[in-house]
Amino acid sequence: MTTASAAISTIPVSMSSREIAELTGKRHSDVMRDIRSMLEQVGEGERKFASTYNDAQGKLRECYNLPKDLTITLVAGYRSDLRLKIVRRWMELEATPAFKAPTNMREALMLALDQQEEIERQKALIDAAAPKVAALDRICTADGSYGLTEAAKILQVKPKALIAFMATSQWIYRRNNAKNWLAYQAKIDAGYLWHKIATYTDPNGEEKTRDTVKVLPKGLTKLAEIVPGAKVTMDLTQMEARPFVKKPEAVS
Repeated sequence: MTTASAAISTIPVSMSSREIAELTGKRHSDVMRDIRSMLEQVGEGERKFASTYNDAQGKLRECYNLPKDLTITLVAGYRSDLRLKIVRRWMELEATPAFKAPTNMREALMLALDQQEEIERQKALIDAAAPKVAALDRICTADGSYGLTEAAKILQVKPKALIAFMATSQWIYRRNNAKNWLAYQAKIDAGYLWHKIATYTDPNGEEKTRDTVKVLPKGLTKLAEIVPGAKVTMDLTQMEARPFVKKPEAVS
């Protein structure tokens, strides 16, 4: 076995989110949502498992490729019959040789060509992602916080879309049909959000306080990774930072 073929044979087997969706009969978008939630809970970064594919219209779409342990973790909460399908499929994957060594010069040349095409494809993906990665790095080092509308502008999505995503993904909520959004404590603890307490005078002349959800730089970075259609291209080093002195006490 050549060095190249030996390296290929050690590539770990994985299962794509598309195949998980097909086996379980779930929508791919729902499986993607479940994967994001699981990765956050187990403390794994999404980029490590992120991949892409071309749909029926030739458009580039996102997906995930998971190893066996995370696949089993993902479907642990699914119905027993669905878990069984996943387990049986993994048995098939593990029983199938990951690589077949070339037996002649033609097969060896085809293998070398496939490897070169894959290298070029991966390089193209890295080059395409470079601007976004650089922007995310700038967010992480930026100082200040941003309102929901301003965060949407930075992420280049509509404010209503961002707020709807955050509300359905347990980032923010409203208490007793109140007008103002509040941050879930878990997102405050994670350093994604905080509350700015503002004082104002109502029409009756009474002084009152109001909580306003603010998105921290770390939260912007996370949202840029998980919000559908989010893009980060603007140079945050040119933005005026709005530093805050002290975060308010946690809102229960």
